Amino acid sequence: MFHLCGKLISNNRILADSTICNDDPFITRTKKIFAALDTICHDFDLSVPIWLDSNIEEFQRTSRTRFYKDNFIDEIDFDYLQIEVTQEDED
Repeated sequence: MFHLCGKLISNNRILADSTICNDDPFITRTKKIFAALDTICHDFDLSVPIWLDSNIEEFQRTSRTRFYKDNFIDEIDFDYLQIEVTQEDED
C-alpha cells in the first residue's frame, strides 16, 4: 500500500491534513505521487503546485518536500504545503 500525506501549515500549526492511499500495483510510484498530490490539492481547494528543482531534489532524497508561495500560481493563505510518502509499496 502506498500512502502520501499532505499538510497545510501556517505559523507552525497544521491547518488541514489528508492522507491518500493507493494500492494499484500497475502504476508507477511517480504516477501515484502526482495523482495523490492532485487529490490533496482538490481536497484543500488549491491549484496544483509547480515542482521546482529544489522540490525534486529534496523529494528524491527524503520522500518529503514543501511547496511555498513561489510554487503556486495563485495567492495562498498559509505558509506551505508539505507532502510526504509515509508508506511505500512492498515488493
